Amino acid sequence: MIKKELQIFFATPIGYLVIALFLVFNSLFLFVFKTDFNILNAGFADLNAFFYLTPWTFIFIISAITMRSFSDEIQTGTIEILKTKPITNWQIIFGKYVASLILICIALVPTLIYFFTVYKLGNPIGNIDFASTLGSYIGLLFLASAFITIGLFSSTFSNNQIVSFLIANCISFALYYVFELLGTSNITIRKLGMHQHFQNISKGIIDTRDLIYFLSITIFFFLMTKIRVEKI
Repeated sequence: MIKKELQIFFATPIGYLVIALFLVFNSLFLFVFKTDFNILNAGFADLNAFFYLTPWTFIFIISAITMRSFSDEIQTGTIEILKTKPITNWQIIFGKYVASLILICIALVPTLIYFFTVYKLGNPIGNIDFASTLGSYIGLLFLASAFITIGLFSSTFSNNQIVSFLIANCISFALYYVFELLGTSNITIRKLGMHQHFQNISKGIIDTRDLIYFLSITIFFFLMTKIRVEKI
């Protein structure tokens, strides 16, 4: 199942387009556009701008990656064929999940160039917070994992990929930032959202409470996706 999904990603422009858009978008904001995110104009060497922008780009590109996961299967009728094969619904969902996560990992690998650039730009060379950078990358993987399961769940609602894309965007945005807005003066409310937990991991201190939070979101949407697939 994983191999099949990866072949779909790379046999069509989908995989290449997602990776290219992710890298071009980040590169333009980090090194070209004269904005507050431009590393060259920041005056200090760190990747905070990259780790601020990436969760937002993840919301869109992961929704784009996963929008066809079940929508396309429903539209073409291949979901019925899948169900007759000697694989469980869990295996179908897990295969689509792992393939999407692999694609995101492939997209993240070239961003190590950003790290190398900042490493060289430091004064002295190498003056960069390794713990924070590593923590931020780990946080991105947990964040991507949660967004992927949200995308898979959303793709079970319609045979229209655009509808699935919009549903995934709304749920991901709500869980990532709405609680942050609502909890401006209340830390308890902020802790209900992904943003707060991602920020905690990005500090380089891996707290099990933050990891359990992301795992809980991932498992919850895994279960919801399975329930939806069984009803299709």
